[in-house]
Amino acid sequence: MSTKRTPLYDRHVKAGAQVVDYSGWEMPITYTSLSDEHKAVRERAGLFDVSHMGEIYVQGPQAQDFVSHVFSNDITKIEDGAIIYGFFLYPEGGVVDDLLVYKVNNNYYILVVNAANTDKDYEWLLKHVGDFDVSVDNNSPGIGQVAIQGPLAQKILQPLVEMDLNEIKPFHFVDDIPLVGTKALISRTGYTGEDGFEIYTPAEDIGKVWDALMEEGGEDISPAGLGCRDTLRFEASMPLYGNEMNEEISPLEAGLGYFVSKKGGYIGAEAMAKMREEGIPHYLIGLQVMGRGIARSGYPVYDEEGNEVGVVTTGYLSPTLGIAIANARVALKDRSEGRELFIGIRNKKVPAKIVNRTYLKNK
Repeated sequence: MSTKRTPLYDRHVKAGAQVVDYSGWEMPITYTSLSDEHKAVRERAGLFDVSHMGEIYVQGPQAQDFVSHVFSNDITKIEDGAIIYGFFLYPEGGVVDDLLVYKVNNNYYILVVNAANTDKDYEWLLKHVGDFDVSVDNNSPGIGQVAIQGPLAQKILQPLVEMDLNEIKPFHFVDDIPLVGTKALISRTGYTGEDGFEIYTPAEDIGKVWDALMEEGGEDISPAGLGCRDTLRFEASMPLYGNEMNEEISPLEAGLGYFVSKKGGYIGAEAMAKMREEGIPHYLIGLQVMGRGIARSGYPVYDEEGNEVGVVTTGYLSPTLGIAIANARVALKDRSEGRELFIGIRNKKVPAKIVNRTYLKNK
């Protein structure tokens, strides 16, 4: 299968980006360096091409009932124009995908899903439509999306729109906003731990939005690749499908039980209730590496006696903190902060200590 390109591909190449294959898409991993782009987002603003993400529309008289049937969080508690995070679950409790649900109204929802899982998610939804009076449409190919993230994001975007961006609260959105000759859906969301906005337009118009934001931002904005997107989300304690959760790892084991409703009625609810009652077999913890080396995804974790008790899900030398930190999934009842564990790094057991996974306290 040939790789896909977003509408912004030529701009990435022109900007000198290092392009890699990411889930079947040719995407920029870096433009200058991961650390420079990471720092730009934390201190000024970064602009990400996220046009590879999937957008699935659910519309019809029973849209709310259907989304409630397939989605782990309680959409009945949010208002029109609000966004909620949660999961599609398998009946056994593993994760089909994590996603954001945008509520336009009770009869209209937009599901924003991971690029690698878009086709799988669409097929999953069609499989479970049954007798629900809804239409389910994968509109991903026709939609372009960029994310402007960082403390100066609002300052840069504001001159390009007539509405006051202060009116968009976190995890809310507005649609049909005039923006550089097109109409945009603008949400106050992101994947970095910083303030920012995600902007959706018809695919053929997203280039104009990218150019306008880069021009308006000047020295205050930098194009940012997928490399720093991962370090930023990790520092901000945000999970990644395939690392912190997957088809065999439940949200409860990934430390994401807050986004799993106890009301039930959705696919996987019984498995979640049973796990809560009988006990969670694995827990996600934070680790700070105290010895030499960086913990990488897949590295084993050991207790004080040398028993293998878990595995690293994500690990980096934090660009913001300047220390090596990691998420790990472990089978440990005692997860006290400061407890010493060991990580298998290059055939050595390197000491690490359990720390609070909220690595950036203010994010």
